[in-house]
Amino acid sequence: MKKIITFIVLPIIIVLLGYAIYASIESPVKFNKQKEKREAVAIQRLKDIRTLQVAFKSKFARFAPTVDSLIWFYNEGTILISKQIGSNDDSLAVDNTAKIKKKNPKITPEQMMALYEQGENLVFKIDKDVPVKDTLFNDRPNFVVDSLKLIPFCGEPVILNAAIKQVSGVDVPLFEACMPYKSLLVGIEPRQLIINIVAERTEQGRYPGLKVGSIDAPNNNAGNWE
Repeated sequence: MKKIITFIVLPIIIVLLGYAIYASIESPVKFNKQKEKREAVAIQRLKDIRTLQVAFKSKFARFAPTVDSLIWFYNEGTILISKQIGSNDDSLAVDNTAKIKKKNPKITPEQMMALYEQGENLVFKIDKDVPVKDTLFNDRPNFVVDSLKLIPFCGEPVILNAAIKQVSGVDVPLFEACMPYKSLLVGIEPRQLIINIVAERTEQGRYPGLKVGSIDAPNNNAGNWE
């Protein structure tokens, strides 16, 4: 019996203990890798929401109250951009522009454009309304605006809020877009680690997830990962 215990049972116990120790170390490592992968996708999505919100505010002087409003703005809206005509490095164009402005101080950019199209060598800026979708995310061929509705990996809606609050007597538009960890990390094991992260952040007074902007106070539309 002693030999059985020594040569069979003890090695099995040792192997099982070793595996348990390995699993206890490896489990958090795997969890963190999956967490970081999901966070990377979620952060990019929140950055995209922020980009659209800033453009929306430049047009309407407020932030969009819903993601659907942002999607409409991307598909149907326009934004004003300032386009440079000519080059400031062209001294002849700079001199010619100065002479025309001196002769006609009230000349408009549209009038300058008409002269430019007639062959005048000029340097000036003109504002032009352009479609949002022709301006934003052009370097992202796989960008899908409808994806901004959802928290990645779970399919739940992004939590978006917008408000106008008084700061030092001035009305300030604010927004926030949130993805709670309980949704973003759903399905990653062990689940207890998700519970621990949420509890720790809640105790620290931090948002238990990823968040960009704030409707509590201006924060320059920063993300809580930045």
